[in-house]
Amino acid sequence: MTAMAEALAGASLASKPTASNFWSSIQWNVAEGQVKRLQMRIAKAVREGRHNKVKSLQRLLVHSFYGKIMSVKRVTQNKGGRTPGVDCVVWRSEKQKEEAVALLRRPSYHPKPLRRVYIPKKNGKMRPLGIPTMLCRAQQALHHLGLEPIAETMATHNMYGFRPKRSCADAIEQCFKLLAQEHRPEWVLEGDIKSCFDKIDHQWLLANIPMDKDILGKWLKAGFIDKGELYPTEEGTPQGGIISPTLLNITLSGLETAIKGVSRKGDKINVVIYADDFVVTGSSKEVLEEKVLPVIKDFLSQRGLSLSEEKTRITHINNGFDFLGFNVRKYQGKLLIKPSKGSIKSFLGKIRDVIKSNPTAKTSNLLRMLNLKLRGWSNYYRHVVSKRVFNYIDCQIFHALWKWCKRRHPNKSSDWIRRAYFNSGAGRWVFSSNDGKQLFYTAKVPIVRHIKIRGETHPYNPIYQEYFLQREYKRLRFGKAAG
Repeated sequence: MTAMAEALAGASLASKPTASNFWSSIQWNVAEGQVKRLQMRIAKAVREGRHNKVKSLQRLLVHSFYGKIMSVKRVTQNKGGRTPGVDCVVWRSEKQKEEAVALLRRPSYHPKPLRRVYIPKKNGKMRPLGIPTMLCRAQQALHHLGLEPIAETMATHNMYGFRPKRSCADAIEQCFKLLAQEHRPEWVLEGDIKSCFDKIDHQWLLANIPMDKDILGKWLKAGFIDKGELYPTEEGTPQGGIISPTLLNITLSGLETAIKGVSRKGDKINVVIYADDFVVTGSSKEVLEEKVLPVIKDFLSQRGLSLSEEKTRITHINNGFDFLGFNVRKYQGKLLIKPSKGSIKSFLGKIRDVIKSNPTAKTSNLLRMLNLKLRGWSNYYRHVVSKRVFNYIDCQIFHALWKWCKRRHPNKSSDWIRRAYFNSGAGRWVFSSNDGKQLFYTAKVPIVRHIKIRGETHPYNPIYQEYFLQREYKRLRFGKAAG
């Protein structure tokens, strides 16, 4: 019996797919249900402290047919599904996906080095990313299925990055709740971990990450290829790996508890963590400097990490601070959260680049590119005080588009350009194409308060299933603003 035949024999699907329609005949709702059931059992075993049970359930999940097909589906349908690793292989056809399921076997698996690429950061520097092969990505996705329920059970209430059902909006709303009222803390420690993914200690990971140590060790020591040369990896977990964000969350899962452990009555110490960025509130600058900072440094040093000196600072709330692209500041005692100046400048720069780099594009194509960015940016900031910023964005884009039109038609009058490219509607001139498409105006986006997720909840505890169903219902009925 072939490997694929063995996999199909253990599938227990209502109607077994044949060799010709294997992938298209998979009942994905059944697969998702079976995987979720095992993940719930893993989380329950963690809560009960039954570590041997956790290991056996993890092993059952990573060897299951349903887990394997869900992993292949994830790596072939996400944004990086068309990006190859060092072997230049991608899985596009159903036949390739079918064969990939049979390749997800532990004994024969040997990870290949990562393909190193660089992407620009906001400060002008380059961020290194490691691109695994498709097989390595699928293996990571498979083991991630068994690791995420553990990470969610271990996570503290105010960790929001790289977690299911949580978002930046939840972290920002928590900042509002902590700082808005009159007698709330007035000092804030802005923390940033230096090269977080690249510096995590391998020995700490191998000793503390509850998963197959042999597989984890192979991933950590796989190395990377940069400009044709192979380099070893002695520390860190690669940015670009599917499992890396969850490894980071487990690494930082005790930070909030450690910080609050030194809190005394009147210190007003609270923590909000999003990936490698975090803020800590305190009643005074001395509390943050003398109590909180030493605890953070000690906690991080045990994991091979350290704070970034240039990005870590202590700020009074009246001066404000930037967090996740938002500016949080009190104006005459009233807390206002707005899009940060850096985020506005960066976004407008991207919009202008799109307009300038498409001088001869069809109007409808330019509108499609612009509207995609405008919708995404405005939806991200729709939960805070953004109406005036949205109007400013629209004004700047109008001027950029007017210049674009003038460059295309240098010999035409302003009146001709207005008639050709702008339609009158809702009291303003709207940039439009001949086929009826119009520019999306961010000022029309309603500002609606985000409802923060309850801190103790996660999707792998059955007592919160009704809660998540209600949140999903509100999201579908009232839009993303209902959270």
